[in-house]
Amino acid sequence: MNRIDRKFADLKAEGKKAFIPFITAGDPRLDITVSLASKLESAGADIIELGVPFSDPVADGRSIQKSSLRALKNGVSLKDVLSTVAKVRTQTQVPIAFLTYYNLIFKHGVKKFVQDAVEAGVDGTVIADLPPEEASELISAARGHDFATIFLVAPTSTPERIKLISEACTGFVYCVSLTGVTGARERISDMLAPTLRRIKEHSDKPVAVGFGVSTPDQAKEVAAMADGVIVGSAIINVIETYADEPGKLLSSVGRFAADLVQAVKST
Repeated sequence: MNRIDRKFADLKAEGKKAFIPFITAGDPRLDITVSLASKLESAGADIIELGVPFSDPVADGRSIQKSSLRALKNGVSLKDVLSTVAKVRTQTQVPIAFLTYYNLIFKHGVKKFVQDAVEAGVDGTVIADLPPEEASELISAARGHDFATIFLVAPTSTPERIKLISEACTGFVYCVSLTGVTGARERISDMLAPTLRRIKEHSDKPVAVGFGVSTPDQAKEVAAMADGVIVGSAIINVIETYADEPGKLLSSVGRFAADLVQAVKST
């Protein structure tokens, strides 16, 4: 078991759900990313999803696109993000999963990426534009290092495809709550409940829901159906608001995360 597996096993034993915040590494600075990881863990985050900035994040909406752009303007690279995780590991053992795009992994070298990620202290990855049918090299490398490979299930996924994705997943299955890109939404999609039912019919692995979960009330609603709740754009929006005021940034993100944690854990 790596840290992600242990966390979900512990939460299941306690009858609790996982809160998984997303932040983009290097937004607004890499040193603040280190502080944010500690702040999020202190607020009660169970797993941290860390975005590796990329120039063409096709699965992401405006908020996360802008966060990637801010990080890229700071010159942040995959190697920088790996070094940042190593610094985070001097302060915390909170599980960390990357969210990235395959171009960066391919350029770095798939086997080298897995090895370097594990050495830095990363526990797994979501690669938003890599389907499991084309991920054999990544899956093979990851299995040798107990590195989680997390793939996306969409509302349009067929039962056959859900089974295929689940078999390729370790750590958890990432359920996309709606058709579209990431971004804060006013309500939870009506497609979520039937999508989760289909996943549970074909998988016994933990399922975490992302895309569009924006408020504590929405997080509580999702936690009632899923094993974990992922909140990204709403947190990124707070970071953007206080990008030039690190103290307010950290305290504001901490308060918002604590409210989300309370909602998720109250289910």
